[in-house]
Amino acid sequence: MLSSLKKYRIVIGIFVVLSAVILTLFYNALKPQKTLKIYSPADVNPELADSSVVAIAHHHHIAPFSFTNQNGKVVTNKDYEGKIYVADFFFTTCQSICPKMTKNMTWLQDKIKAMPDVMLLSHSVTPDIDSVPVLRAYANEKGAIDGKWNLVTGNKKDIYYIARKSYLAVKTTDSSELYDMVHTENFILVDKKGRIRGFYDGTNLDKPTEGDTKNVTQLLEDIKWLREND
Repeated sequence: MLSSLKKYRIVIGIFVVLSAVILTLFYNALKPQKTLKIYSPADVNPELADSSVVAIAHHHHIAPFSFTNQNGKVVTNKDYEGKIYVADFFFTTCQSICPKMTKNMTWLQDKIKAMPDVMLLSHSVTPDIDSVPVLRAYANEKGAIDGKWNLVTGNKKDIYYIARKSYLAVKTTDSSELYDMVHTENFILVDKKGRIRGFYDGTNLDKPTEGDTKNVTQLLEDIKWLREND
């Protein structure tokens, strides 16, 4: 009798283990797998992209760029090659959405400061006002870490073009004024291959969002996912 019970215990134990394994495999197979879209101009509101690129449906990448950062150093796309980075557009005298955006970018910088393959890039949309000394003072005030977070100025035409043609991030106030940009709350996530992987509300740290736009906490989670999976 005892030997029979022992045999049944072994059979039951094997059955329980196999059941657990099978259930785990089914769960993993049925569980939705996280993915991050690769964005092209055809995926966004046509008002946010320059007319010369709106028809591109695939293979969109951030174009080569060259700007000057808060230290007077020339920063190019080569400095971001092989890096995940977050780009945005701001100006130092902005009193509307910029304070929230900068606060959230500072929060994000703290979360990624130990990630050597993740950087930040903020473009001034008033480069005629935001000179190198102005950006240096602003960077000091906001706690920007040199080498991690570049705040850049440059030719207004170049900044406009990269905003419209590469980052697909801003509208113009008037089509007759080619380089007059509307400031945007967007944080744009760019992967190591220079492709856009998401748009985020830079004024929103963790409140629920609607549609495709996500908050900054979700941006951090997507950065972590890219580091592990892309």
